[in-house]
Amino acid sequence: MKNAFLHGKILEEIYVDSPSGMTDSIGMKVCKLKKVLYGLKQSPRAWFGRFTKSMKAFGYRASNSDHTLFLNRGKGRITTLIIYVDDMIVTGNDQDEISSLQQYLASEFEMKQLGNLKYFVNIEVARSKVS
Repeated sequence: MKNAFLHGKILEEIYVDSPSGMTDSIGMKVCKLKKVLYGLKQSPRAWFGRFTKSMKAFGYRASNSDHTLFLNRGKGRITTLIIYVDDMIVTGNDQDEISSLQQYLASEFEMKQLGNLKYFVNIEVARSKVS
């Protein structure tokens, strides 16, 4: 996910000091934010709230044991997505559903496909020859 926190929506009014050099005859100004920024304490919650809402709209549900794990099950098929900030793993036994999910996410957010999983949250992933 590119620029994950910038996809979050602000639910309250937030003002920040204006950048240095931005003054007028009255003095210092403040800026009202329209979107979240990296570094705000509200950013992770705003981003994850938007992501969760988007996943539920596409038919996925959050796991009871891990709120960052989203599942879609039906007729012997399962597709899972786990997310950590802006990194995610999508896997399952239904390649059509995986492709559909990837297309949906790309339409909602700016995404980058990194290919086969090699590392996730500093854990190296190894594959055997059978799978």
